[in-house]
Amino acid sequence: MDKPISLWKLFLIFLKINTFTFGGGYTIVPIIREEFVNKLELIDDGEMLDIVALSQSGPGAMAVSASLLTGYRLRGAPGAFTCLFASVLPCLVIILSINLAYQEFRSNFFVNAALVGISGVISAVLLLTTWRMGKHALQEDRLFSIVMIIGATVLGAFTDINTGIIILLMGFSGIFITKLEEHRGEDQKGDDQ
Repeated sequence: MDKPISLWKLFLIFLKINTFTFGGGYTIVPIIREEFVNKLELIDDGEMLDIVALSQSGPGAMAVSASLLTGYRLRGAPGAFTCLFASVLPCLVIILSINLAYQEFRSNFFVNAALVGISGVISAVLLLTTWRMGKHALQEDRLFSIVMIIGATVLGAFTDINTGIIILLMGFSGIFITKLEEHRGEDQKGDDQ
């Protein structure tokens, strides 16, 4: 694995991202994408989509998982540890600080107003992220992607099936279809020869 980015630069980038990103989960994805896909060009959109899929399927906070997986992709185990540390450090500092002044934060009008305003911005960021990721997924296998999106939406909205089971079902369906297509491709190669 080549090492186009230093561990120190990885640490600083993820420290900045995790310090100034509000909302967790998908709100970190467009920022990681901007840094590593658009600016530094170290990861392509397909790899970013894979990182997001793995991040949301693993245990714990998605922002931490996405940081860890990005670090691993770029620098292996040392990169994963560096990005993990950089992603949890701001949370620890902020939570410890808030804990010391909890009563003042709880009753402060300006803090509450800022949090309400931030929630609106987070909704827009999530919508934009979903749109961009969906566009990329639809480019690869349009029919299968549409069926999976509709299937997951219907199962999530109209049944009591646990979301984790729906994710596993969609994941296993994707693996099955991919293996089936690979098998068909090998059969066609054999027939052509």
